[in-house]
Amino acid sequence: MKILVVGGGAREHALCWRLSRDPGVDRVVCAPGNAGIARECTTVAVDPADPEALLALAEQQQIDLTVVGPEAALARGIADLFSARGRPIFGPRRLAAQLETSKAFAKDFMARHRVPTARYRVCSDADQALTAIRAGEFGDTLVVKADGLAGGKGVVVAETREDAEAAIRTVMVERHYGDAGSTVVLEERLSGPEVSFFVIADGEFAVPLVAAQDHKRIFDGDRGPNTGGMGAFAPSRLVDEAMRDCILAEIVRPVLHGLIIEGSPYRGVLYCGLMLTADGPKVIEFNVRFGDPEAQVVLPMVTEPLTPILWAAATGVLRSARVAFSDEPHVGVVLAAAGYPGEVRTGDVITGLDRVAADYPDVRVFHAGVTAQGDGLVTSGGRVMTVVAKGTTHHAAIARAYAAAGLIHFDGMQYRRDIAASALPL
Repeated sequence: MKILVVGGGAREHALCWRLSRDPGVDRVVCAPGNAGIARECTTVAVDPADPEALLALAEQQQIDLTVVGPEAALARGIADLFSARGRPIFGPRRLAAQLETSKAFAKDFMARHRVPTARYRVCSDADQALTAIRAGEFGDTLVVKADGLAGGKGVVVAETREDAEAAIRTVMVERHYGDAGSTVVLEERLSGPEVSFFVIADGEFAVPLVAAQDHKRIFDGDRGPNTGGMGAFAPSRLVDEAMRDCILAEIVRPVLHGLIIEGSPYRGVLYCGLMLTADGPKVIEFNVRFGDPEAQVVLPMVTEPLTPILWAAATGVLRSARVAFSDEPHVGVVLAAAGYPGEVRTGDVITGLDRVAADYPDVRVFHAGVTAQGDGLVTSGGRVMTVVAKGTTHHAAIARAYAAAGLIHFDGMQYRRDIAASALPL
């Protein structure tokens, strides 16, 4: 089987690494990939947000299964296009992808299908949003979300009404996120621990993956601005068998049933970002693809061939499949470039990867913002790489991840020192 992985970040590196090890997989092509991915599989410089170009690549390379990493291609209808041409693709169609690409659509969809989530209001102009904030509709603390895609940075958890008003000016007036901020969603602020819950779905049936937790703020102690994710760990102790069954019954199945009713059965991986409140799990957000950095810790835990599961989901024959996982905890630490999540400096030389390979051969380094320079690599993006380690306990996995990360260096390198700390016994 020949597989095309769409995207060029650490998530896609993890997908390429995992799928290339499956029996029966002859070749993995990544578009566009990056210099780190190119060390393991074929990369082709095709725009990951251009469905027509990706279709041409799949036809030229005689691809059997396409696996979509980032959301942009899904937002532009790549699954619709491939399906119309009879090409199996792992990823939802454009209508279903709106669960991620439009916060307003997602909230209204959840209201229609009685999926538990925070109270909300959709505002299409700044005056409407400011009026709701000043009226105290959601209290003194609330959440402001840009409606469209903003690279994981369009959410502001406002501690005061003044902070919320400032967020409206940033998003809707100054348009820091472009058209993504033409509409905003105001939400009540929920309370409780957060967890990332994934299922693989074939339109009707869903298979749960191991639950994970990520760290979105840039600094230790969950301080500073939101990022695309500074690290993750799995499994999450917050999701036992009873909680898993509750999430499947109250959230996943109503979503899948609702999308069948609305004419776009969901095929792909559905990420449910949840808050475990005193009233039960509630949806904070959906992603319509593997999370990043959660994928980097979840995918290495799969202990059976993953390709047949993705194929079954893409072709609608998943039914009662199960996915087996290692019981060893995995921890991933993101190494970020100077300036991230703001203006990023690039071109810094990366050293120490050979030492990680020699001293920690079972530690995986999944590359994202890197480019080749001679025989080496230099930084070319905000999140540069994710260092992933396993251990017999969360504590052991943490120690190995940070020991390996400590061998890597590039000027301006920044990373959190408390990834997975919440998983340790008090």
